[in-house]
Amino acid sequence: MDNGLSMKDFENELERSFKVLKEGDIIDVNVIGISDTEITVDLDYYTEGIIPLEECSHDPAFSIKKDINIGDNIKAMVIDPENPGGNVILSLKEANDILIWDELKQDYKNGTVFKVKINEAVPSGVTGYIKGIRAFIPASQLALQYVEDTESYVGMTVDAVIITVEPNTHKLVLSAKAIEKERALAEKKQQAGRLETGSIAEGTVERIESYGAFINIGGGLTGLCHISQITNKFIKSPKEVLKLGSTVKAKIIGIEGDRISLSIKALAEDEPDNSDEEYDIPDEYKAGQPSNETTDESPFAKLLKDIKL
Repeated sequence: MDNGLSMKDFENELERSFKVLKEGDIIDVNVIGISDTEITVDLDYYTEGIIPLEECSHDPAFSIKKDINIGDNIKAMVIDPENPGGNVILSLKEANDILIWDELKQDYKNGTVFKVKINEAVPSGVTGYIKGIRAFIPASQLALQYVEDTESYVGMTVDAVIITVEPNTHKLVLSAKAIEKERALAEKKQQAGRLETGSIAEGTVERIESYGAFINIGGGLTGLCHISQITNKFIKSPKEVLKLGSTVKAKIIGIEGDRISLSIKALAEDEPDNSDEEYDIPDEYKAGQPSNETTDESPFAKLLKDIKL
């Protein structure tokens, strides 16, 4: 061959000449050009492909020049095999709508954490985008506590995980609360790890249940004092001894993860008993009192009283 093509090059050229792209095809393309309004891609075809800006993403925050780079290999769907200019027109978002759901399902299984910028407040929650797909975060899943003012979250970026992914209905629901809860639990475990079994804690009774009382000992930590650890006396309810809001001292008797077991009665058991023991002494044993021997008052006894034997 005079044009310098190898046999392999010739085979590739021949294959390309027979290649036919159809509307709806999803193909791998290589980014070779970027402008403010479109992406130019190499199709390994007789002509180049164009992805218009409006076909790039559903995400309003998408930026061609920030989110796409020369040399990127991406998947796109053919929406016009040959436009009047002779180019193939493709859609990145149409391909993404079909292919991305498999990725999202895997992200759900893996518990992938996404940084999500909140772009809109809607009834009962907010919306944002991950991988070009619009996602909903319910108000109950925005933070540890229910969020009434969802408008205040617009523009904020939160960490969130997927809790619902339904490709057939294009339903994608996220939770930022799950991340906060996990981090709060990790912090509690770290704080609890600094405590020592046998040490004394002081706190406030914040909840009373039939089985015991929960005592806030500070640092975001709450311990449980089981009803059997409140007092040595038999009680039917912790409310017989404790009141909400009261301040108490207790001994730490167990630590398991972020679970802390407390004992109020253990402190009473530890205190030495310095009180004098008091008993009722029978009159017959009191000083100056006659013994418990019965006095014989019979005439014979009186006769012998003054006789020394």
